[in-house]
Amino acid sequence: MMTATGKSVSPDGISTLLSIPKPESPTDFPEIILKVTNLEPKGKSYGFDASDGKMKIKAIFSSRLSSEILSGNIQNMSLIRVLDYTVNEIPSKSEKFLIITKCEVVSPEHEEQIRDEVKQEDSEMGMLSKKPKLENEVNSENIKEAKGIFLKPKQEIVSKSAAQIIHEQHGNMAPSARMAMTRRVHPLVSLNPYQGNWTIKVRVTSKGNMRTYKNARGEGCVFNVELTDGDGTQIQATMFNEAAKKFYDRFELGKVYYISKGTLRVANKQFKTVQNDYEMTLNENSEVEEASDEAACIPETKFKFVPIDQLGPYVNSKDLVDVIGIVQSVSPTMSIRRKSNNETVPKRDIVVADETKKTVVVSLWNELATTVGQELHDIADKSPVVAIKSLKVGDFQGISLSTLGKSIVQVNPVISESKKLRNWYDSEGKETSMASVGSGLSPSTKSGGRSMYSDRPAFFSIRAYISFIKPDQSMWYRACKTCNKKMTDALGGGYWCEGCQKNDAECSLRYIMVVKVSDGSGEGWVSSFNEEAEKIIGCSADELDLLKSQMGEENSYQLKLKEATWTAHLFRVSVSQNEYNNEKRQRITVRATAPVDFAAESKFLLEEISKMRASQ
Repeated sequence: MMTATGKSVSPDGISTLLSIPKPESPTDFPEIILKVTNLEPKGKSYGFDASDGKMKIKAIFSSRLSSEILSGNIQNMSLIRVLDYTVNEIPSKSEKFLIITKCEVVSPEHEEQIRDEVKQEDSEMGMLSKKPKLENEVNSENIKEAKGIFLKPKQEIVSKSAAQIIHEQHGNMAPSARMAMTRRVHPLVSLNPYQGNWTIKVRVTSKGNMRTYKNARGEGCVFNVELTDGDGTQIQATMFNEAAKKFYDRFELGKVYYISKGTLRVANKQFKTVQNDYEMTLNENSEVEEASDEAACIPETKFKFVPIDQLGPYVNSKDLVDVIGIVQSVSPTMSIRRKSNNETVPKRDIVVADETKKTVVVSLWNELATTVGQELHDIADKSPVVAIKSLKVGDFQGISLSTLGKSIVQVNPVISESKKLRNWYDSEGKETSMASVGSGLSPSTKSGGRSMYSDRPAFFSIRAYISFIKPDQSMWYRACKTCNKKMTDALGGGYWCEGCQKNDAECSLRYIMVVKVSDGSGEGWVSSFNEEAEKIIGCSADELDLLKSQMGEENSYQLKLKEATWTAHLFRVSVSQNEYNNEKRQRITVRATAPVDFAAESKFLLEEISKMRASQ
């Protein structure tokens, strides 16, 4: 920022700004000098009252100018020359405020007071005649003529249009640079639905997949991006149909663009993914130009990492999380069939660990499974660091993470958290015993203990005995051998799979049963599915069905169930709320089961007894 001298406040300067609330270029308005009063911090920026001697208006400096205030270049009572600005209106207060995005210091400390020109001239001159004369005060004739305060005169500035500047100095610029010179760049915080023309300079920090939809008006396609400007402000932009096809390949993750001719509306709080009251829509007439030389001005992707051992409160919530960890293992690519449209999508699971000595499974879907997932698979033996933004937390196998269309995966990112994690792993993490977060998470939330009637499940580890198994219950279902979904009888014989949309001559049986478990404090019914039920019963559902069909003196089926009772197990269970006949009930589901290690349990009990004795 340059410092100039020789200018005074501009009479009627604020009126001029209000008459041109959003100029297209600096040549659209005359030279305007204002005085800064009541300067005070406003969050990341600084607010003040701007005065031209006749009027005052509430104003705020762009956060990019905060360094000038902290350094002392801009102070209370300073004079500034306005080079770029926006006038916005506060609908709730019917009040306008000025956003200064670019300015030049005329006088860092202005000691003289600007006269209130709303007063009559005779009373004003009477006051001036009684005022002591300062050393740098000019004569009364000059004061009367200019109705302002003069410092040393400055060399006259020759005004040039944006077109002249581009032609003389930047004739060979790329289109994006020409856009930057000919159009004012607005900060995202200054945009609102009532503005006309604007241009923003933003980085694409998240890009969703192209999606198709079908409604009463027909079929179409849509995708969205998250944009971040130089101040760190974010906004979501959505494109439909022709605009989606036009801009999907043009927008690349991590690149910086100039965007104009879009529209804004109030964001739907149910679906918004960034902290902004508005969301943007781009149509086929919107302009998008890459700013290849401006990338350093816009911040890269920002992460808010959640430690793996603190993922519990986010299970099945709408909140997304960012995670960083050391890759422990990478699975091969799998093909999963979607229930909604029967489409097959690729999936790859990776296991990551962090300094909490906990691990969690992260499922990479679609392109992430085949691109970044393959890269991680190739270097898995080197234990790379991976940072992932926008993950959904689920309750599969206790706790698991899944990527979404907007998720971002960075391998060995150049950030401080990555370096710290790498140092920990190389020094001690390699030799540390890791445990799955699902097996040791306590059922708590951000606000303390979780209610059993919460919308999200709570997780517990219990040691209990199988006390009763109903022999007459429907203990299994007929499942497709390909997708494990339920099969029904097909016309003409065989079985029909709705998921695979095909007939099959054979099917397999999979457990879906309830059992009663008991410990010293009480008993309860829990639901158990195939893998856990096989550990409880000791055989597959097909084998148990064969025993049930055998008739003899001894009922092998009943005997098998009896053998499974009064056996101790360690269970990992989830407790959630469901509603049946307008009555709320708790549903307890076995997520994992394991035999009791009596040596470890005895050691644990001895430690508990020692603690009890010590507290007495």
